[in-house]
Amino acid sequence: MALEPQRGADLGARMLDTFTSTAGPLIVIGADCPALTEAHLREAAVTLESKDAVLIPAEDGGYVLVGLARPIPAMFEGVAWGSSAVMAQTREKLAAAKVDWREMPALWDVDRPEDYARLQREGLLGEVLS
Repeated sequence: MALEPQRGADLGARMLDTFTSTAGPLIVIGADCPALTEAHLREAAVTLESKDAVLIPAEDGGYVLVGLARPIPAMFEGVAWGSSAVMAQTREKLAAAKVDWREMPALWDVDRPEDYARLQREGLLGEVLS
C-alpha cells in the first residue's frame, strides 16, 4: 500500500485525482465505516471485473465505498459533498453518463454523535481502537 497526499479543492476533486493518477481498477473507502468488512471489499473488487463502477451507499445519504474500473470525472462534479444528497446526485450522474454500475447494500458510518452511540451499542468501539 502506498500513501499519497490528497490533491484537490473538495472531496470530489481529491477522489477524482486519486482515480486519474492510478492505473487500473481502484476502490476508495472512508475510514469512518466500522461496518465495512473484508467481504465487502472482495465483493466490490469482483464487481469491477464486469462493471465500470461499484458503490456502497451510507445510510446518511453519502457513500462509504466507491470503486471504479476507469476514471469517470462527471460523477465527481457538482456534488454537494458532505450532504445527505451525495448518493442521489451520484446515481443521477452515473445514469446520465450511461455508466454500467452496481450499488451494494447500504452501510452506516460514524459522522455524528448518534453514530458514535451506535458504535458503542453494537460493541464495535474496541475493534475500531485496536
